[in-house]
Amino acid sequence: MTIDFIHQFLFGYYPYICLTVFVLGSALRYDRDQYTWKADSSQLLRKKGMRIGNNLFHIGIILLFFGHLVGLLTPHEVYHHFMDAGTKQMMAMVAGGIFGTLCFIGMTMLLIRRLFDPRIRATSKPSDILILLILYVQLILGLITIPFSAQHMDGSSMIALANWAQYIVTFRAGAADFIVEEALIFKLHLVLGTTIFLLFPFTRMVHVFSGIAAPIKYLTRSGYQIVRKRW
Repeated sequence: MTIDFIHQFLFGYYPYICLTVFVLGSALRYDRDQYTWKADSSQLLRKKGMRIGNNLFHIGIILLFFGHLVGLLTPHEVYHHFMDAGTKQMMAMVAGGIFGTLCFIGMTMLLIRRLFDPRIRATSKPSDILILLILYVQLILGLITIPFSAQHMDGSSMIALANWAQYIVTFRAGAADFIVEEALIFKLHLVLGTTIFLLFPFTRMVHVFSGIAAPIKYLTRSGYQIVRKRW
């Protein structure tokens, strides 16, 4: 098994395996195990540190997710009229550093709470701890990419990573070729990121869909709830 084959597999084929499992696995879980479709909050067991840590974590990770989504999937042709790749990369580094730090603080608080509080640890599923640790490592890898990005302020790394992501989501061949020369830290970040999609349907992260679907379902409901007056 050559290094070229491993590279092509991890960045050309593996993302599609992960996305297929993500879509089909989530659909099957919703169809067969709707009672497990929840966040399993531990707030009732211990409230101390929950609100701050939970808020910092969710604010940070939501902004990071949409930042990655827009940053990676926006074609260069869309923004090059008013912003060069270097400026976009600087904005990504600053925003990623701020949101990543918020998320890191919140996740550290939640991880300490999950691992070292006896009541919460006893009621935690192995998948709860595993996915939290994986997200923690992924976040740390993301923060480490910032100084590596600073070594190429021309935006070349940003363009290479964006081209990879855009080729993947549009099912075009040759996506892996864009990141052959990128630093190992970027590649580790990408592999672990796609692995999170692979694990998504089997963890508590499925509750993310509920947070998206509930407001849509409420706004598109066919009628209003009838509440009678008390006599």
